[in-house]
Amino acid sequence: MTALITGASSGIGLELAKIHASKGDNVVLIARNISKLDELKSELEEKYNISVHTIGKDLSLHNSAQQVYDETTRQNIQIDYLVNNAGFGDYGNFYETSLDKELQMINLNIIALTQLCKLYLKDMIKRGSGKIMNVASTAAFQPGPGMAVYFATKAYVLHFSEAIGNEVGDKGVTVTALCPGPTISGFQAAAAMEESNLVKGKKLPGSKEVAEYGYKAMMKGKAVAIHGIKNYLLANAVRFAPRALVVKMVRGMQSKAD
Repeated sequence: MTALITGASSGIGLELAKIHASKGDNVVLIARNISKLDELKSELEEKYNISVHTIGKDLSLHNSAQQVYDETTRQNIQIDYLVNNAGFGDYGNFYETSLDKELQMINLNIIALTQLCKLYLKDMIKRGSGKIMNVASTAAFQPGPGMAVYFATKAYVLHFSEAIGNEVGDKGVTVTALCPGPTISGFQAAAAMEESNLVKGKKLPGSKEVAEYGYKAMMKGKAVAIHGIKNYLLANAVRFAPRALVVKMVRGMQSKAD
């Protein structure tokens, strides 16, 4: 069995690579930083006696997902597990943030993920087996002032995953949307949100804990997997609160801590 994992050089993606390797799965690792991937390749092959294929690729660039698929096809690598983990956010009011960065975010969080699902899902359906895990977020359940584009991209990932999971439910393939809350993964620093009320001073779960939860949910074929009881309750509570109140509450959590 082989797992393809995007964003595998750090955080949740790196931990998922280790989990799959520990289970005896071969892995295809995708990230921009090829040197980090090659270090991980050496570690996993030596420790678990598996095959690791690395592809240095920026998935925010046009057609990069097709290039990844073409590479695995040329190498005759069958992908049994597709893990779309790569993604990033940006913190700040939409009218002040970088449009270029937000378009890259949409390309990575939405377009590349959609394209990889389209390409590999067809092969899985032909075989009558396969599992996909798309990493969404608890951000998917409500609008997010202060990270408007990021929250919107994760809403897409959640709804898209649920929809295609329903479509392939009788074809031997499952689709899981993993929805972590804030996690110690380097995401906050990359998104420049370390000073927000959502993160500052909070005890956050680690990437390993979230990855283990996500792996188990994917193997069970769970459609939506929200990590943490508090996150689960909050994600479901917003369905019953007035929309205006929900947006106001999220803005308060996203604001910079005093």
